[in-house]
Amino acid sequence: MKCNAATMPPVRILVVDDHCLVREALSFLLERDVGMKIVGSVATGEEAVIAAHRLKPDVVIMDLVLPALNGIDATGRILNELPRTRIIVLSACHTSEHVHRALRAGALGYVLKTAASAELLSAVKAVAAGEHYVSRTITPQFADGVLAASIPTSPFDRLSARERDVLRRIVAGSTSSDIAQRLSLSRKTVDTYRGRMMVKLGVANRSELIRFALEYELPVA
Repeated sequence: MKCNAATMPPVRILVVDDHCLVREALSFLLERDVGMKIVGSVATGEEAVIAAHRLKPDVVIMDLVLPALNGIDATGRILNELPRTRIIVLSACHTSEHVHRALRAGALGYVLKTAASAELLSAVKAVAAGEHYVSRTITPQFADGVLAASIPTSPFDRLSARERDVLRRIVAGSTSSDIAQRLSLSRKTVDTYRGRMMVKLGVANRSELIRFALEYELPVA
């Protein structure tokens, strides 16, 4: 006897977004499909890692810009522990740098928040089946649609998560003292991070470091 969508177990989904209204709207939208079930809804990257470990969802819908632990790093942690989990990034960020970093981290899908609801449903079904899915408006970045070519390496892959965090704050105009206080570090440690980043990225001073980050579209996530 053939199985159909009604007899197959639903796709178990964890929703991750720091806005409550967005989480509620996504949960309502997805559970209208008989083949999908929301098993959890959390607001931060750290909560996402904990919830994924506890709930073992089939699919995680992950925002990029999250408090403390961003969506890229949360994706990496989840897949390190649960490599069979499928992750879809749902974000307002659409630059090639954001998309490439998400896919390099292991996400199978990337959907823009401006997309129609039907596109997100299609993305969930695709990644649940082990396929890649990228929003139609950004697939021209890839040959023959989705990921036919290798994903280019970003210069920011040379930096650790903490270094990227420090760099984002430098670009935002924060002083070493401000960053140290915000991240509970010493000023000397922040200066050490800045020096390491300059070496890794091949720049000579703070101004070049900021210009490099802006030129290569340092991801906000």
